Order: sequence, then structure tokens, then C-alpha cells
Amino acid sequence: MKKGIHPQYVPTEIRCACGAVIETRSTKENITVQICSSCHPFFTGKQKLVDTAGRIDRFKRKFSGKTVSSQKIQKASAIKKEAPKQSEEEETQEE
Repeated sequence: MKKGIHPQYVPTEIRCACGAVIETRSTKENITVQICSSCHPFFTGKQKLVDTAGRIDRFKRKFSGKTVSSQKIQKASAIKKEAPKQSEEEETQEE
């Protein structure tokens, strides 16, 4: 290694907003982070659900009590009901 071109590698502490302290070595001293492995939902298994402007409630209201197959059946029956009306209108226009 060339001398004088590499940064100093010093012992440092990484402090999280939750209060956890991790001792390691780095080129920076006293690093602060907002989230760490002690408080991150992926590592803790605690899911924090963020509901932005009621999106979850809207979704539940829209699809409450409905299954995917029942929605497909309703759409198909609506299309079938509209199809004969359109063909009758075409016949009357041709005459």
C-alpha cells in the first residue's frame, strides 16, 4: 500500500435512533443511523403497517365478501346481458 493516500481506519460506534450501539471499525467516527437490525421489521418480525390515506380500508370495502371467481362471474354475466342489446340495436339500424 502507498503511504499517505489511504484514509485512517479507526474504531467507531454506530448509534441507532432506537438506542442500539454497534462497535466496529470505519473511516468515519461516530456514525448515527435511523434504523438498524435491532429495530428493523424484517429482522424483528414485527410488521409495521403504514396506512396512507385509508387505502387499506378502501380496498377492504371494495372487495369485502367477494372472491375472485365471484367477481369474474359477475363481470361475465354483465357482458352477456349487454351483448344481446347491442346486436338488436345493430339490426334495427340496418333496416
